[in-house]
Amino acid sequence: MSEETPIPAFRTVPRTGVIYVTTEASRRGYRPGDPEWCNLGQGQPETGALPGAPPRVDQVAVDVGDLEYAPVAGLWEVREAVASLYNRLYRRGMPSQYSAENVCLSGGGRAALTRAAASLGAVNLGHFLPDYTAYEELLDVFKAFTSIPILLEGERGYAFTHEDLRREVQGRGLSALLFSNPCNPTGKLVHGEELARWVGVAREQECALLIDEFYSHYVWTGRPGHLPAESAARYVEDVNRDPVVLFDGLTKNWRYPGWRMTWTLAPRQVIEAVSSAGSFLDGGGSRPLQRAALPLLEEGPVVAETLAINTVFREKRDRFHSRLERLGIRTDRPPDGTFYVWGNVAGLPPPLNDGMGFFRAALDEKIICVPGEFFDVNPGKRRARASRFRTYVRLSFGPSMDVLDKALNRLEALVMKHARASSAP
Repeated sequence: MSEETPIPAFRTVPRTGVIYVTTEASRRGYRPGDPEWCNLGQGQPETGALPGAPPRVDQVAVDVGDLEYAPVAGLWEVREAVASLYNRLYRRGMPSQYSAENVCLSGGGRAALTRAAASLGAVNLGHFLPDYTAYEELLDVFKAFTSIPILLEGERGYAFTHEDLRREVQGRGLSALLFSNPCNPTGKLVHGEELARWVGVAREQECALLIDEFYSHYVWTGRPGHLPAESAARYVEDVNRDPVVLFDGLTKNWRYPGWRMTWTLAPRQVIEAVSSAGSFLDGGGSRPLQRAALPLLEEGPVVAETLAINTVFREKRDRFHSRLERLGIRTDRPPDGTFYVWGNVAGLPPPLNDGMGFFRAALDEKIICVPGEFFDVNPGKRRARASRFRTYVRLSFGPSMDVLDKALNRLEALVMKHARASSAP
């Protein structure tokens, strides 16, 4: 029986952008850790030691009690630790404080998002274009709510103000808005007073903000002397009344993607709902890894890790972005956050002037990237026209600087080769 033979009762489930490009690379011999390959498509940061960062955890002890299931919402003491961390980092002196009841732990970011999606009612849910590729299937598989796309313009630097938010909420009847902040892939960050105004609009209009903050410690716009991290938790007035739901975890901001240890921070009523959804969706996360995370959630190690990330990744961001621009890969705006560059390849010689063409040509050089069309979130493929982002690619500076330099050198040779070919008589 061939792989193409349909199996009754099962549909074809599309792959997210990273899974698709990794699968295509694997068909050409790519294996994780292969030094010949440069994975600029990866959605994870380098996980090794960084100057100034706390030592990497390389062993996890498993207590006999940890052989049992963890509670669906997570171990109570870990939930308390997460709540306490947010209070210390973002809510010092504020009368309303997060508690363990405002936290739900889960086994990965997608699990947290899936629990939230399964908990939504029959509402209009807004989402931006472009945004994280995995939102597409997530917004399609649950049928209770209606997903409403909101177009952001590269010509405006993907700007979207609190007044734009109010107009969209009122005009489209939105009861919820899902978005990544900083945005994956554009790197656009809503922060400071503007983020406070967004939270104010959500409070005033009773529209839930579902904010993916997995890159919130990769912030390049911070002021000297301030922790280079941002969270809407700073601007919540009442933790149990303001409709603000945050997603984060160890995967990016702590650089432990393999632990699959994440959390949802939200009003108590929302936490009860997503915990109930978790009881039938996934059953809960890993008990040993939740317990092992406790020392990582102390304020001192978190601050040290964040400062180390900012030092190392800011340098990578500046060098990577600068060299890509010199190659002719343009950006609508330098990334304010994340470890991605959202590059427009329209000015390159063919076939590199198309996202899929660039991706395929890069594979020949053992470089992986993600074509921009995967970020044109289109649940159910209801929009049939060609993607607006077909001339874009997402390039990750998550790998080490050595890998980035190797990839940039290969890309420079690739662009020069096709430039000569296109100019030949």
